[in-house]
Amino acid sequence: MHKTFSGELSNEDEARIAILFDKLDIDGDGRINITDLTTALHKYQGFHVPGQVQTFFDSYDKNKDGHIEFCDFVQFVIDHEKILRLSFGKLDHNRDGVLDLEEVVLAFHRLGVDISRGEAEAMIRQMDRDETLLISYAEWRDFLLLHPAKDIFDLVHYWRHASIMDLGESVSVPDDFTRGEIESGMWWRHLVAGAAAGGVSRTCTAPLDRLKVFLQVNSRMGITAGLNYMLSEGGWLSLWRGNGINVVKIAPETAIKFMAYEQIKRLLKDNNDRELRVFERFMAGSAAGAISQSAIYPLEVVKTRLALRKTGQFNGVTDCVRDIRCHGGLVSFYRGYIPNLIGIIPYAGIDLAVYETLKRLYMRKTRNQDPGIIVLLSCGMLSSTCGQLASYPLALVRTRLQSYNTDPKKTRTLTLIRSIIQEAGLKGLYGGITPNLMKVLPAVGISYVVYEHVRKLLGVKMT
Repeated sequence: MHKTFSGELSNEDEARIAILFDKLDIDGDGRINITDLTTALHKYQGFHVPGQVQTFFDSYDKNKDGHIEFCDFVQFVIDHEKILRLSFGKLDHNRDGVLDLEEVVLAFHRLGVDISRGEAEAMIRQMDRDETLLISYAEWRDFLLLHPAKDIFDLVHYWRHASIMDLGESVSVPDDFTRGEIESGMWWRHLVAGAAAGGVSRTCTAPLDRLKVFLQVNSRMGITAGLNYMLSEGGWLSLWRGNGINVVKIAPETAIKFMAYEQIKRLLKDNNDRELRVFERFMAGSAAGAISQSAIYPLEVVKTRLALRKTGQFNGVTDCVRDIRCHGGLVSFYRGYIPNLIGIIPYAGIDLAVYETLKRLYMRKTRNQDPGIIVLLSCGMLSSTCGQLASYPLALVRTRLQSYNTDPKKTRTLTLIRSIIQEAGLKGLYGGITPNLMKVLPAVGISYVVYEHVRKLLGVKMT
């Protein structure tokens, strides 16, 4: 039996809360711990957003012993239902006691998120137990009760996460961090974990990356011939040429992209506390990518030259930098910059569009079931592959231009493209794409595993 709260709750409400508490208390010890709540959310709700469980315990685990007693849980429900009642009233514009399709669309529009009627209907079905396409307060309360949001913005943001509509998985567009993550400094831990994952992933797939670069420049060679040449010329260790600088540039590129993205978001929001629309995220992500690429592009040129060098050609990175400057001046550090910049747009656009399309197709097939990490990673790999296929000719041209030293006739992009087509046909623009695609699956898998381990070491809670 649970302690009663006479005067604060009706008998009906107290019974409802007691039933809910018992459902969450998986191990039946009369208290809720993190494992209980995580298991219960998966079992009864099917999803939860990153940080939800930890935030809940940070707010209501009064004595910080990792357990929530029944009295603490009741106090949470009393406090939180006041917020839920107020927010429901703000969304219920016609005051009929239910939220309909038009009110949901309007609510998101006022928060700066344009959604279609179809998307709004899919979200309503998440809550709609009686299949009327109308959300009663009881349905609203029960769906959102366990998310400790403090205002209507947080509640609707959570609802959007729960409906698998957030766009946080694109490779080209930086992650959106919540206000709490920004204020608490948790964002930099995500970035560090991401940088570590990228470093390990790039190192593990470096042989495929160097083979790709080699075949981009030597289009007449096949994979076997290219690999045999590299091994005979420099041995097994030569397969990792250029990897050091490729890993080093992760940190500045990630930091610059994040800072640029946050500043561009502020400009687009124009001091309004809202989420970016899909097109705005695409524009902000592309612009941030262009800025970060502009800043670190000299490192890209150095990485390409190091990857293509022969044994004994350079005595380290400094010697390589000196050689590039001596033969072509400072402008040589930006060879291939224009096709690289142009390639950002089709890659980012197609990557984002394909990823969203795949997620929505999955939702329709499974009636809005939570796709889970495997499906999301698969969507990410497929969308990234499509983006690479669209932008790969520009990437190949960029690498060719980066590899040249002094021949001015070969530094013109259009001249080079015509030369490649005359020499090898259109397929020449896709030289080296096979090893590039081969590294996608291991790169994604390694990145995810390393990211999970590093973020746990850094204390990033994503239960």
